[in-house]
Amino acid sequence: MEDEIIKTDLLIVGAGPAGAALACFLAAHGRKGIMISAAPGCAETPRAHITNMAALECLRDIGLDQQCIDAAAAGHNMVHTRWCHSMAGEEYARLYSWGNDPKRKGDYDAASPCDHVDLPQTDLEPILTRRAVLKGWTLRFNTTFVSFTRPTPDAIIITTRDDLSKRTYKIQSRFLFGCDGVRSQVIRELGIPLIKKPGQGLALNVLLKADLSHLVTNRTGNLHWVFQPEKEHPAWGWACIVRMVRPWNEWMFIFLPTPGADVKADDMIASQEEYLTRAKEMIGDPAVDVEILDVSKWWINETVAEYYSDGNIFCLGDAVHRHPPFNGLGSNTCIQDAYNLAWKIDYVMSGKAGAKILDTYSTERQPVGVGIITRANQGLRDHMGWMQAIGITNPDVEKRIAAIAEFDDKGEVGRKRRHDFYRGIENTGTEFHGLGIEMNQQYRSDAVYQVDEPEAQALPADAVRERLISTYPGMRLPHAWLNTRVPGKQFSTIDLAGHGRFCLLTGPGGQAWKDAAEEVAKTVGVDIKSYSIGWKEDYEDVYRDWEKRREIEEDGCVLVRPDRFVAWRSKSMIAEPKAKLEAVMKSILLL
Repeated sequence: MEDEIIKTDLLIVGAGPAGAALACFLAAHGRKGIMISAAPGCAETPRAHITNMAALECLRDIGLDQQCIDAAAAGHNMVHTRWCHSMAGEEYARLYSWGNDPKRKGDYDAASPCDHVDLPQTDLEPILTRRAVLKGWTLRFNTTFVSFTRPTPDAIIITTRDDLSKRTYKIQSRFLFGCDGVRSQVIRELGIPLIKKPGQGLALNVLLKADLSHLVTNRTGNLHWVFQPEKEHPAWGWACIVRMVRPWNEWMFIFLPTPGADVKADDMIASQEEYLTRAKEMIGDPAVDVEILDVSKWWINETVAEYYSDGNIFCLGDAVHRHPPFNGLGSNTCIQDAYNLAWKIDYVMSGKAGAKILDTYSTERQPVGVGIITRANQGLRDHMGWMQAIGITNPDVEKRIAAIAEFDDKGEVGRKRRHDFYRGIENTGTEFHGLGIEMNQQYRSDAVYQVDEPEAQALPADAVRERLISTYPGMRLPHAWLNTRVPGKQFSTIDLAGHGRFCLLTGPGGQAWKDAAEEVAKTVGVDIKSYSIGWKEDYEDVYRDWEKRREIEEDGCVLVRPDRFVAWRSKSMIAEPKAKLEAVMKSILLL
């Protein structure tokens, strides 16, 4: 084996959400390759769990969304985030979360045909890897990426080690994808600089079995902040985020150490019995049987790579953006990295696009990475307000007890405590209703044609919570429900786009755009599907939502990339639609 070189066009290092999703998206284009992972199998602990609308839209494009939805806990299990003394005890506050606030329902309905679900990584990864293998990908676990060389600009030779036999062998590929997580060897080998901010400490994950179904009837939610300020606590277990893994008998107890504690000290190490005792205190019902399944630690990072690609090597997922799980952005961003890259790889391999289009992967996705690691860490910092108001950050237990007692005061002292606490709770809504940070990606690159736009598109004042629905080039294609003249099953505008091809949307009076799309598709060698939406057109704008969101006239057009981002638009019909569309397509494809 050591003298043999296995050859493939595509080699993915890492079989987590980024690598496995990339294999699935490439497979949807008919591309096959090899995926290796140093792990012995799929994720053994739940890790990421919130799957948002943006990621589900990507999976919807390849028909994998329903399988994920079926395996997940539905949105009604995520209706609240709570603050309490114990799972069985008093509750201090609660917020609607993940799209369940009745006051925000319209915002979420307008944003996407998909809904948030809770899908632990232990269930997501097998779905993705199974699809990839069934579509022709070779998957090798217990296989470590060691190093690589580039003998020519179009060839990469990778040295790998089979961790069972301890033998090394080589794989030659045209493209290499580093999806190997927070300790990415691909990133180290490339020497890509990382932008790091000081970490926010350590967290301890205790995965356990405990049937709490009798408690959640009136406490429904998938995240519960539990703290007991009147008690002394171990240094490693100051407060706890109780996270639902499976309703309602599997949980992740995420213990946070005392603020400012030396996380490398001996008192950060505890026995299984100590973890069990602390978990039972957080539950608050001595009748509940608790079984610990796994204990692990993780560091709260704020790190992003300066760039995501180097020649024909591309890095994505946790290899290039590392952050805490606040806002639920981790695996969702991994999937979207892969979705952005897959069609570009396929188009270059097919000769449909120039090789320079691959540079737009880093140009488009690296700013997204900066945004999500900043937001996720700010999401953690946003909790400091209520913590200080209720006094749990004070190291003195007597002072913590005094602070809690002030909440009962009927005068100014109690009024201020309660006001500051509830204002702090409301401030955390940026985490649980971050519709904007999930959906507001704006791509600016050579693969987006913005020449015809008079000015840049401004985001909402609260761009974390509020989604900007726009057909401005570089924005996500707006969702609107459509149907046929004789009604059948409704579908979304986004369902017309994707599927590995460009899409052009127009309306009454826009037939010339459809004719142009047919001719230009032949000229540039790229499939362009065109549809007219409106009165007695191809599809009906059932609720007139497309009319309200398209930002063009009926006879204008919106050109959409294979990843369902707007590539270009014309506000109305023009004199030479074919010539213009051809010029736009050649520009976007960098031909």
